[in-house]
Amino acid sequence: MHNSDSSLPRRSFFAMLPALLTACSGADLLNATVATDTYRRTGGIAYGPDPRQRLDVYQPQGELRNAPVVVFFYGGSWSKGERADYRFVGEALASQGIVAVVADYRLSPAVRYPAFVQDSARAVHWARDHAAEYGADPARLFVMGHSAGAYNAAMVALDARWLAAEGMKPSQLAGWMGLAGPYDFLPIADPQTQVAFEWPGTPADSQPLAHASRASPPALLLAAADDRTVNPQRNTVAMAQRLKSQGVPVESELFGGVSHVTLIASMASVLRGRAPVLERVTAFVRSPRRLPASS
Repeated sequence: MHNSDSSLPRRSFFAMLPALLTACSGADLLNATVATDTYRRTGGIAYGPDPRQRLDVYQPQGELRNAPVVVFFYGGSWSKGERADYRFVGEALASQGIVAVVADYRLSPAVRYPAFVQDSARAVHWARDHAAEYGADPARLFVMGHSAGAYNAAMVALDARWLAAEGMKPSQLAGWMGLAGPYDFLPIADPQTQVAFEWPGTPADSQPLAHASRASPPALLLAAADDRTVNPQRNTVAMAQRLKSQGVPVESELFGGVSHVTLIASMASVLRGRAPVLERVTAFVRSPRRLPASS
């Protein structure tokens, strides 16, 4: 058993689990259970000049050579979130031999679309440029996100404009992973999202589903079957069907027993029995696939 930052009893944790649904303290509870002997963390690395353009790298313990690297973006309606809250994601990936890059990005209302997508592409470019320094293989580069972060990941992977601005192509990604992502959400009803996308002036090409094509990288799409925040049929299922119709390798699944929030929370060791999210992500990253383009 790994040592953790807290001896928080499992029973007590589950008693406090409802906090995950309503308060940011949920992240504190999860991070209190995170092992400390599975990773080495390098924090606060700048990938751009703005204070929000910072990332943390979680390296698996031991000597690394040509490990996969996953760049992760969190959710929060493009208006809130901190990379420190997702240490449990960095630890989970590192515990599986994956170099994890957990990135902040600029948020609304300080910025509007497409600034957060541009930041995401810039963080991916940083990860490719610096992968070897952390024992990772830039040819095994994946992008992943939850909720709004899954939107960011999808746009980087599917809409070539954003990586092109960084001198890259989506074909240089080994794959992308979306957890409870919104991929087709016009018209916009949520007030925070309206601000982030300047509704009703939101361009139609801001929707990831519009960019699914035969050129898209392989995808893993997961969601809660009863997600009350992001409709899994309109988004996860529709995206999987669109990509498959274009001949893109896709794995997808809707899980029972989890919600929009606890889907990502199930990556934490104390909640992994609720849904095999980490297992599916690890298998996808490790599965044999064509090597992406080198240039």
